[in-house]
Amino acid sequence: MFIELKNPLFKDLQAVVEQQQVQAFIVGGFVRDHFLHRESKDLDIVVLGDGIELAKAFAESRKGKTDFAFFKNYGTAMVKTADWEVEFVGARKESYAHHSRKPTVEPGTLTDDQNRRDFTINAMAVSLNKANFGELLDPFGGLTDIEHKIIRTPLDPDITFSDDPLRMMRGIRFATQIRFEILPETFESIRRNKERIGIISFERINEELNKIMLSNKPSVGFNLLFDSGLLHLVFPELAALHGVETKGGKAHKDNFYHTLMVLDNICEETGDLWLRWSALLHDIAKPLTKRYAPSDGWTFHGHEDKGSRMVNKIFRRLKLPLNEKMKFVEKMVALHHRPKALAEDGVTDSAIRRLIVDAGEDLDALFALCRADMTTKNAKKRETYRRNLSLVLQQVNDVTERDALRNWQPPIHGDHIMEAFGMKPGPEIGTIKNEIREAILEGRIPNTFEDAHKLMLELGENLGLKKR
Repeated sequence: MFIELKNPLFKDLQAVVEQQQVQAFIVGGFVRDHFLHRESKDLDIVVLGDGIELAKAFAESRKGKTDFAFFKNYGTAMVKTADWEVEFVGARKESYAHHSRKPTVEPGTLTDDQNRRDFTINAMAVSLNKANFGELLDPFGGLTDIEHKIIRTPLDPDITFSDDPLRMMRGIRFATQIRFEILPETFESIRRNKERIGIISFERINEELNKIMLSNKPSVGFNLLFDSGLLHLVFPELAALHGVETKGGKAHKDNFYHTLMVLDNICEETGDLWLRWSALLHDIAKPLTKRYAPSDGWTFHGHEDKGSRMVNKIFRRLKLPLNEKMKFVEKMVALHHRPKALAEDGVTDSAIRRLIVDAGEDLDALFALCRADMTTKNAKKRETYRRNLSLVLQQVNDVTERDALRNWQPPIHGDHIMEAFGMKPGPEIGTIKNEIREAILEGRIPNTFEDAHKLMLELGENLGLKKR
């Protein structure tokens, strides 16, 4: 079989391959995506010879229209054009020691290179040589597996996964992204080799987790991670949500499957990775806060606050960014139950003001998470919740417009207080600021500088401070 390589870039590659008198092939993701009808601008080129030299020749042929970088230790080079990223590597074969995922590498044939690929759908190659330009070389039946929507390894899966345990995560990620089934024998091998994931860095693991999170239906991947046992090793807090306990004839819902439903729901609203992480972690502390009382049944009091405090530890272990992204997730987890409680218990202007101020610029994201958190199958309950949540949102909009609270900052700062009373930093400043904040949020004074300044002077006088 031959595939048509229409883009002029491929003719340019062919010309350089002929000039250098080597054999070269497109392998991996581009070939797979061609048959999946998915656009790809990333090319992996395997060369029977020196990949870096071919990359250099290709970059020079582009006459300054590319960026060129090579990595001698890895024997790879990257050429970036305006539209494409082309990576070159010499064909190689690998052997592994059991304790390490770093292989012993030596030059090899195209067959050697295809043998070391993770899955049959990624082991297909297309020739760039003039004699058979565009010919598909598919020794493991990758095209048939694409037609049957199957993920399996080219060789013995125990060897494939033991050699590079990240391939287990990659297989689950591919199954999630393209909705293929992992062959039962292949999945059983993942179960057998799951402990090998321990030699993989969390930086590489979180790359796969994030790709699962960014798929259309991440629950597919997390269910596979759970069923394989990998989730218990890389993300035990999430695995701990699984299960239902019954006491006194009362059972709580399975918080693992509820969480995955919330995650899938939020994916219908947004592609934002960190709002998706918020959905995944919103109930993460429920196993730690679960209590049973005959009068109340099952409760999870304080799971929002405890869950928010768990986010930092989870992000650190998974090597996720410890910056404003993490703080956003902490905030969403801490606040996710607040609008629901308001919808159920009734709404006061004071409670609405506090919600607006605490959520700040992330108020819309918070309400998206609340909508996603409705997973009951009871149509009447679902409709009542949505209607009440809409009423809360309407009141938020009304109070925001009336009191100018969106992205609110208190009108009186510490500098104002120190200047007014001719004082240095001290505990009295925090006391005054907190009293002003509470007065505005409770509605005792309007949200204006003049009213806040007047209260500041009164509070200072009560504390024995003298106006300058």
